[in-house]
Amino acid sequence: MSLTPPETVQKLRNSLHAKAKGSPGYRFYALYDKVYRADVPAHACDCCKSNKGAAGVDGQTFGDIEEYGLERWLGELQQVLKDKSYSPSAVRRVWIPKPDGRQRPLGIPTIKDRVAQRAAVLVLEPIFETDLLPEQYAYRAQRSALDAVSHVQTLLQSGHSQVVDADLSGYFDSIPHAELLKSLARRISDGAMMHVLKLWLCMAVEEEDKRGRKQRTTRNPDEGKGTPQGAPISPLLSNLYMRRFVLGWKSLGYQSRLKAFVVNYADDLVICCRGSAQEALAAMREMMSRLKLTVNQTKTRVCQVPQETFDFLGYTFGRLWSPRTGRPYLGVCPSKKRIGRLCDKVTQATDRRSTSRSVEEVVSDLNPMVQGWANYFSLGSVSKAYQIVDAHVGGRLRMWLKAKHAVACAGKKRFTDAATAQRLGLLRLRGRKGSLPWATA
Repeated sequence: MSLTPPETVQKLRNSLHAKAKGSPGYRFYALYDKVYRADVPAHACDCCKSNKGAAGVDGQTFGDIEEYGLERWLGELQQVLKDKSYSPSAVRRVWIPKPDGRQRPLGIPTIKDRVAQRAAVLVLEPIFETDLLPEQYAYRAQRSALDAVSHVQTLLQSGHSQVVDADLSGYFDSIPHAELLKSLARRISDGAMMHVLKLWLCMAVEEEDKRGRKQRTTRNPDEGKGTPQGAPISPLLSNLYMRRFVLGWKSLGYQSRLKAFVVNYADDLVICCRGSAQEALAAMREMMSRLKLTVNQTKTRVCQVPQETFDFLGYTFGRLWSPRTGRPYLGVCPSKKRIGRLCDKVTQATDRRSTSRSVEEVVSDLNPMVQGWANYFSLGSVSKAYQIVDAHVGGRLRMWLKAKHAVACAGKKRFTDAATAQRLGLLRLRGRKGSLPWATA
């Protein structure tokens, strides 16, 4: 969630952005004092609170802070930043299940560290935003994953049909500190600012073992690499380091010589080519090696569109067939994996063992889930995906209602789609259309 900054904070950010844009080689020497300026941590705290994150290793919540006194707490944070006695705590490690059965590590800093990092982002973001490249879409104002999807579709439509579908192994955990700090130093000559950035890169990680015992590790500082996913500073740092690849790709001539264009979103990356995709793949691997990043050899491949399809940011690109004419066309649609993932969530939300809940509660859970999914999956050919979702949601709610009311029959007559939509207020996607005109039959 993005909150509108107070006028004073926005004025500061506009000033920093204008200076950075007007002077591409300028190095800022007075930034750290802006981080602890009263209005900056206050807005940073509001931003962190709006995200409703969990507590860090100290167990402190926003409720605890409000009970203690928010102004008092912010004043103490400002003071330790000002007198340079600030020292970050360890990051609490949690594991998030992935659809393929693996787990993704997520780091949860303490609220104190999250607010301090967010304050730094408010100061640094407008500076480095001017240096990021148009091909980078993640974590940037006025840009989104859907913009990246549209960019890829435009490239395919213009004949860049050989695609390098790239996958990086553990990108956030692999970013080398020394090289990242060089990228930061291109714009920052403030020693205090650089020092606190180094502290955040070297935060310890605390996690529980199988017996529930807490253990702390210092892999990042020991190995000199990695930024914790989940920390407010991490998106900015990851974008800044990926800039090295995108800029190098263009400056070394691969884009112009191979007619190969990069589209990047965080650690997701595709290269759409008119020339040799195999040569582009080899060049990408060599560059990533020099950047000390690892290409996942099993998941990275060359794809010839439209004969083959590939997935990017939850969408499938390739040959589709018109439901009206049966003719093939080059298009984009929600991927089967993402449709399946939503259906799994709907199944969980309509578990028959939860029939003690009210109908209104179940519908109020389902509607935002489906609405949020449809808001993102709104590009290209969506009608078939929407039909699948509608059928699954309607069928699952019908089964739930049957179990709740002990209806012996299938319940189709009593709990029709029209009845659930009109009487119960269940959201239906049928009738909505995609918004990529070239991706329709």
